[in-house]
Formats: sequence, C-alpha cells, structure tokens
Amino acid sequence: MPTSAQRARALRILDGLCARFPDAHCELDHDGPWQLLVAVVLSAQATDVSVNKVTPSLFAAFPTVTAFAAAEPAAVEPFIKSIGLYRNKAKNVVAAARRIVDTFNGVVPAAREDLETLPGVGSKSAAVLIANCFGVPAIAVDTHVGRVARRLGLTKQTDPDKVEVALTALWPKDRLLQAHHTLIFQGRRICDARKPRCSECPVVADCKQVGIDRSA
Repeated sequence: MPTSAQRARALRILDGLCARFPDAHCELDHDGPWQLLVAVVLSAQATDVSVNKVTPSLFAAFPTVTAFAAAEPAAVEPFIKSIGLYRNKAKNVVAAARRIVDTFNGVVPAAREDLETLPGVGSKSAAVLIANCFGVPAIAVDTHVGRVARRLGLTKQTDPDKVEVALTALWPKDRLLQAHHTLIFQGRRICDARKPRCSECPVVADCKQVGIDRSA
C-alpha cells in the first residue's frame, strides 16, 4: 500500500493536471452505454479521431443494439473499413450485441465482470464503461495512462491491470475517472511517447521523468 506521502504527492499531481486540463473528458463521441461500447471496441489500435469519423454513419445505419444483433459482420464492415482490424472489430461488435440481446435482455450490463464476457471487451474497456456510464469508480489504463503514470513515478508496473491496482490505491475513488481523463489529456497533448514537451508540463516539478533522456 502507498504511504501517506505518496498519496499526497499523487493528489498534488492530479490537482496540477486538473488545473491544466479542467475540461478533460472522454473524447469518443457517444450517446449511452451501447454506443460507447462500440466506440471503445473500434478504438483498439486506432485514434479517437478516426473512430469519431465513422460512428455517425455507423449508428445511423444500426441505431440500436438490436439492429447490430440482427446484422451480419459483413454489413458492418463497410462503415468501419477506414479503421484498422475492421473485420475483426465488426465481428466483435455484432457478437457483443447478440450476447447483450440474448443474455442481458438487450441492455448493456453495468457489472464489470459481465462486460468482460462480451466479445471485444477487455479489462480496460470494461473500466471505461463502468466509470463513464455507470458511475462505478475505476481508472482505465490505456497506453497514455500507463506511460504518463510511469514517467511521473506513480508506478513501476507495466502490466495495465497492475497499473490500475497501483493508481487506484493512490487516489480517492471519486477522483479515479477524473484521473483517467486528465492523464490521457496529458499524454496526448504534452507527454508524448517520443518527444515529451516537459517545458509545457504543469507538474514537471513533481515529475521523476522516468525513462526520459534529460540531456536531449
């Protein structure tokens, strides 16, 4: 378990990031749990921008989970062809829709363990859904969250599930979703994977800059 000093530092960092990104939010456009589930599945190895370009026409063609369940993956593919792994993603969203209709009466389940039984929905995706749609405290760990957390020295873990455990222990439960969004904003806008702009970082004084070449 983290010490009180570690928790205080983590909270100071979170406050600093929130001051810099007060509007941090989920950048996948969606209306309700089902649309967010689809968007999250599509976002694997793709940018939120690319997903947001295809979902309006996709949801216009298939407006409900029932409509997806009644479709064949081949009918979904043309709408998402610009996104990587589109064939597998089309198969997963249709299979997830059918499971939701058959097992959960057409309603996206709110329990994380149930969400993780859906095709294409892993631990990270389930955390995104329960936190954003169902008000369950969770911090989903994507590549940005993991990278920024390690650079800041908040964790040494590399496995996303272990990073989630470490970060969950650092912050109050009611701030985990906020931490998720602000770490992503930090990773996308300042703490770039290849060339972090440390001079623009709002928490550089607290950052341990793990893995960053300070002489560069």
